[in-house]
Amino acid sequence: MPHDHSSHDHSHAHDHAHDHAHGHDVPSDASTSTLQLFAIGIAINLAFVFVEVGFGWWSDSLALMADAGHNFGDVIGLALAWAAAVLGGKRASQRFTYGLGGTTILAALANAMLLLLAVGGIVYAAIQRLMAPMPVDDDVVIWVAVVGIVINAATALLFLSRRQEDLNVRGAYLHMVADAAVSAGVVVAGLLIRYTGDTWIDPAMSLALAIVILVGTWRLMRDSMRLALAAVPEHIDVAAVRGYLEALPGVDAVHDLHIWATSTSENAMTAHLVMPSGHPGDGFLCDIAETIETRFRIGHVTTQIETADGPGPCKLETAHAA
Repeated sequence: MPHDHSSHDHSHAHDHAHDHAHGHDVPSDASTSTLQLFAIGIAINLAFVFVEVGFGWWSDSLALMADAGHNFGDVIGLALAWAAAVLGGKRASQRFTYGLGGTTILAALANAMLLLLAVGGIVYAAIQRLMAPMPVDDDVVIWVAVVGIVINAATALLFLSRRQEDLNVRGAYLHMVADAAVSAGVVVAGLLIRYTGDTWIDPAMSLALAIVILVGTWRLMRDSMRLALAAVPEHIDVAAVRGYLEALPGVDAVHDLHIWATSTSENAMTAHLVMPSGHPGDGFLCDIAETIETRFRIGHVTTQIETADGPGPCKLETAHAA
């Protein structure tokens, strides 16, 4: 996290270069149409989750229940993307100087924990069903899963045209495509039960779906935990950022470089640049901010210039490995 530079025991020019046309995953002025897409996607998929749970309970299909759990996880994912778009448009305050975007990180972490509990429940129920098989209404399983394919594909089409311009939208699009594929797996399970009569296929498919959910959830847990601990976002190459700064004309050294996420869609950076020849001016700092935003998708950039006028080296030069 950024440091309080007012405590430095040496004199230097301290300049900030901020540019609020950030390289967000979801822009702060997210359009009403994009928010409406998320709302429609959430409503459609949440309704289908209830349909799957109802028919899964009625037909004793654990595969349908597992698929409902998977789809509910993606409903939460859509809700988080929608919340990120809304919170990204909120103004910062004196108390929350970066706004409320950080709540999306906490929400993602909580979502991952809940999904892990759901996976545990699915696995437990599947093992119980394997030990004591029960008949399954394959017709219900097949037709409800076919509806799932249609709904997931239709939701994916909602985000199709915007997937290249917005990473949150692209993530929603890919989730819906994956869900359509999972529903197709449930259809296969229903067909196999119809033609083989083997009821163990239903809990076996449930275990397979649990693995699919676990893989996605584990990555969500890992990424959200890292962001919560102020780790550098995966898409940012710290060495490349440092290399760019060190190659700037007049820069002798770079230290106290920190990069972290202020939300699931916004990033910030601070760095000290040692320039013995003197301060190059505000235009130099603005160029750095613009390039960092364009090349590395870091919107909040703060650079501090240190000259040879101070009584000694910056005390933060050796305080952090970065």
